[in-house]
Amino acid sequence: MEEGERSPLLSQDTTGQKLAPSVNSPLSSSCPGLVPSDGQAGACSRCPPGARHQTLRDCLAPSLAVGSTCVKILTFFSNFLFSLLGLLALATGLWGLAVKGSLGSGWGVSLPADPMLGLVLGGLAFSAVSLAGCLGALCENACLLRCFAGSILALLVLEAVAGALVVALWGPLQDSLEHTLRVAIAHYQDDPDLRFLLDQVQLRLQCCGAASYQDWQENLYFNCSSPGVQACSLPASCCIDPLEGGDSINDQCGFGVLRLDQDAAQRRVHLEGCGAPLREWLRSNAQAAGGYLTLVVAVEGAELLLATLLLRVLTVRKVGQDGTTFRGTRLGSLPSANSPGLTPRAWDPKEVWAEGFSSSSGKVLSNPARTPDS
Repeated sequence: MEEGERSPLLSQDTTGQKLAPSVNSPLSSSCPGLVPSDGQAGACSRCPPGARHQTLRDCLAPSLAVGSTCVKILTFFSNFLFSLLGLLALATGLWGLAVKGSLGSGWGVSLPADPMLGLVLGGLAFSAVSLAGCLGALCENACLLRCFAGSILALLVLEAVAGALVVALWGPLQDSLEHTLRVAIAHYQDDPDLRFLLDQVQLRLQCCGAASYQDWQENLYFNCSSPGVQACSLPASCCIDPLEGGDSINDQCGFGVLRLDQDAAQRRVHLEGCGAPLREWLRSNAQAAGGYLTLVVAVEGAELLLATLLLRVLTVRKVGQDGTTFRGTRLGSLPSANSPGLTPRAWDPKEVWAEGFSSSSGKVLSNPARTPDS
């Protein structure tokens, strides 16, 4: 080698000289002050610290920004509140079953046909779904968030189908009200929940029976042919003044009313049936019920949107981490020291990965250097 020539294998640290950056270098175009190796386009040394942090900002692994953090917090707290409501419904249902003795049956006995059982199952499902969303947002668990979003989507589909059926069958449902009331009258003493519901309907609407007060003849205990003490009587909820000036309901205010003529009976009980008033009540409250259901659907849609946004953020961050971290990068994708057009020093692992990690946080700041041909 002649005097004055410089070996291409020697680094610039050995010669102590600095060369102007190559125009064809892909790194020098985006990194001001980049110093390439001697005679090699794309074999660069380090950027100045300030310029490196500024130009490589787009290569940072995606993390939860301020907006994404707000989405996470909203998802967590809303589902935490809903999970508490679900647990409250579950506890209420279990308390109701315990009070009525429905929980005293053995393991081999079938489940009781009780409305409180529906409250228990609904509260259990509601709290489980809400806890999945709550923990998924808190732990940033994509699997739990997918389960939560899928459950909300399935619930929205079921609600849409139920709403469509109610709208399509609204007329037949109103026509079947009197038949439903007659069935409830026949089983008045069989179920305490049914008895409570029918009493509330008659008290609120100030009515008695399905079409008239004589419908109570269909009840086995109130029928005039019954040998019991309630024969030819009516429930206290049919009375015009069930309290009769007292503080509690007088259960005997309707005794013997079915034996009286209509003029005498109308001074003690309501003669009109509950079919027409109940139908009118449903029509007048249909708009309010629709508003409440719309609000519920809107809340569920908002929860689904929050979960979807959070899932998207987590997916983008995971993809960014897999593409930039040392563990997520395939070793085969890293250029070797023998790559054509690169000096061994330019691909020294210690120097290459020193560019990728911050000394303070240890997070990836840039992708590994690539060959000019890639």
